[in-house]
This record gives sequence, C-alpha cells and structure tokens, in this order.
Amino acid sequence: METKLEVTEILKRYSKDIDQEINSALETVDPETLRQASEHLVKAGGKKLRPSLAVLSAEAVGGEVKCALKTGAAVELIHTFSLIHDDIMDQDDKRRGKPSVHILWGEPMAILAGDTLFSKAFASVMKSEDDGVSPERILPALNTVVDSCVKICEGQALDMGFAGRMDVSEEEYLMMIFKKTAALIAAATKSGAILGGGTPEQVEALAEYGRLIGMAFQIQDDYLDVASNEEDLGKPVGSDIVEGKMTLLVVNALSKANDEDRQRLLTILKEEGDTNVPEAVEIMEKYGSIQYAWKVAQEDVNQAKQSLDILDDSPAKDALLRIADFVLERSH
Repeated sequence: METKLEVTEILKRYSKDIDQEINSALETVDPETLRQASEHLVKAGGKKLRPSLAVLSAEAVGGEVKCALKTGAAVELIHTFSLIHDDIMDQDDKRRGKPSVHILWGEPMAILAGDTLFSKAFASVMKSEDDGVSPERILPALNTVVDSCVKICEGQALDMGFAGRMDVSEEEYLMMIFKKTAALIAAATKSGAILGGGTPEQVEALAEYGRLIGMAFQIQDDYLDVASNEEDLGKPVGSDIVEGKMTLLVVNALSKANDEDRQRLLTILKEEGDTNVPEAVEIMEKYGSIQYAWKVAQEDVNQAKQSLDILDDSPAKDALLRIADFVLERSH
C-alpha cells in the first residue's frame, strides 16, 4: 500500500505540466465538436503513467524535466488514440467510468478524434525544440515514438487474429502483448532517455526497463482478472474468460492440460455467460497456470529493476524502481 501511495504522488508531480502540454496541443483543434471528442478521454482521468515515465527517464540520465514534457504528452495522446479506436473495434460502451467517445459522438467522429490525437502527438514531439532540445535528439526520439505506433497497430491486429483460435502459443501471446502494450511504454522510457542526453547504453537500458514493466503490466492484468475481486477490479472477476480471451493463464493451462480438462476449458471459453467461470479458474489452478503468470510478471519486474543498475543513484532512478514494484502491487 505504501508503494502505491508513493507512486500516486510521483505521478501527480508531473501530471499538471503534462496536462498543460496536452491542452496546448489540442486547443487549436477545430471544429469544437472534434476538439471535445478528442479531449474527452484525456479529461476523464488516467494515471499518466507513460508520460511520467518519459520525464523520469530524462531526469534519470541527468536531463531536465522540461526537455521530455512534450514527448511525454505525445505518448499520452497516442495511448488515448489507441483507446478510442480499441473501444470502437471492441464495441465497448465505457472507458474510465465514462461513456466511450463513439457512444457520445458516433463512430465517424470518434475515428476522427483518434486520428487527430495521433497527428497532434507527432507535432508535440517536434515542438520540443521550443524547450531548448536539439534536433539531433528530437529526431531519434520521434523515430522511437513512430515505431511504437506501428507496433501498437500490429499488436491489435495480432490480438484480433487470436479470436476464435485456441492454439495460440506462449511465444505468440508474448509478442502480441509486447506490441500492443509494452512497446509504447518502452518508447516513453527510451525517448525520455534520448531527450535527456543519455549515453547509448543508458538509452538501451531504459528502453529495456520500459519493455519489461510493460510486459509485466499486461500479465498482471491477466492475473488480476482471476485472482482479484470485483470491488478492486471495477468489473466482474473472470471477464477475460467470459470474453474467451487468450491470456497467459489460458495459453499456459491449454498447453499443460490433459485432453478432458483441455476440452472442458475450451468449451467454457466459447460459451456465453459467466456460469462456469469458477470451473475454468479451477482448471487453471490445477495446472499451476495462475501462479505461473504471476511468476513471469515478477521475473520481468526483477529484470526491469536490474536494467537500471547502469544509472547513477538519483530521486528519478528511485522513482523508476518504485514504479516497477507498483506494477505488481496494484489491485486493478
């Protein structure tokens, strides 16, 4: 609980400046309807984890906060763009406790809002020159952000390709979550380190830190779906099972189970409703798949923290270590 409070305070430290950069990026969007649709999810909250990681990474290699603020804002704009388009593809009605953008403004306007955020993100990185950052640092930071956008799209396509497939391998699953979730977090830490003037070794170490905590973040989500409770999760336990999702727990259980248990788990994943969710959880417990997922996430976090050994001690490095622990300590 202590780490959770500390991390909340760390993220709050930068959120005001990041919000200011996001507002600045979106204030010129016209017509007003498009601006409102573009701003909706940003104003609905969110922890601002990714932009804070960009700023902390810049600080951790000896750079100033301001050099990474605009790129941090860009990463948040890209994250928000991906959420808007995800909600359209998945037909999800709510996000962050509020109606989704496509519910309020319709799908065509929601697509445009996502495209606007996507475009404004690149403009925001380019404007880092206004904060005294040299073009020699801005260009590789921009390349890093662009590359993560391609990976997000590839990850979403892979995830969609898993629908109806019951033979997804662990390797395929890990590649999907790297592209869909971890790549943007790695882009935040890597671009922050570049803008902060880190050495090539420091930049690579922070990119690896971001990748690993991103992987752990998604695997912990998989784990919490069956190991947490509805109050903490904010949604019914086992909703991934109800939706028939291929999570690390499911992939692992299917690879280990005997024929009878495998067929039963496949049947539950394909059926409507949540009646047999407890039985699916029992099968996953029987083969140690729930504990396995937790161990994989734990190992990723441990490796992420080790990758920071290359950095000198500083408050920013300490904050990055705490955020790594927070990934496993959160309950939703």
